[in-house]
Order: sequence, then structure tokens, then C-alpha cells
Amino acid sequence: MEEKRRSKRIDLSGEIIIKEIGTGSEKTVEIKINDASSVGVGFTTEEKLTIGNNYEANLAIWTKEVLHVFIKIVRASVDEDGYHYGGLFIGMPEDIKQRIDVYEIVEEEKAKLEGK
Repeated sequence: MEEKRRSKRIDLSGEIIIKEIGTGSEKTVEIKINDASSVGVGFTTEEKLTIGNNYEANLAIWTKEVLHVFIKIVRASVDEDGYHYGGLFIGMPEDIKQRIDVYEIVEEEKAKLEGK
């Protein structure tokens, strides 16, 4: 399959915070991030989420720093590995976008040096 993404895939870890509106209750669920860029994120979790809803998330980046972000779910699928989601970052601060962009550049250059 031909790769159509403009951004390199980045493997990260994190958690998503599920809050029920009006009840004040919240639940934190682990996610495995398998596709991240400065505009959005793809991840897998065992929890069912709703397309179109917005969620808070804490993403652990390569520097081990945890970024608090907001994600709008735009696509979903399910298989034996769990639920797979794609989301767009909402209101992402420019400094966080730049960190992700820098990481993508470093990883691309590293791959070139390794001959990948």
C-alpha cells in the first residue's frame, strides 16, 4: 500500500481522559499511539469512543515529557487488537506543534543515515 501521509508516523504512549458531560465523572484509559503529527493522532485503545466527540489526552513524547492536549475523534474502526481511532488536535499550542515537527525532522534524518 502506498503511503499518502505527509508526516512521518511516530510511536508514543499516552492516556485519554473520558468525561461524561453533566455527571462530573471521569475515567482515564491507556492508549497506544501509532500515528502522530502536529495536526493529529492515531491510536488504539480497548475503550469505545464516539466519533465527533472531543477528549482530553496526556501524551508522553520521546523526551518523556507529558503533553496535555484535546483531540476530536474523526474516524474509528475495530478489530481483534481493539478500537482504532484517528483524531485531530484542537487548540494545540504552537510550541507543542513545533516539538512534534522537530521530532519528525530528526527521525527522518536518522532514517536517512541508517539507510531506511
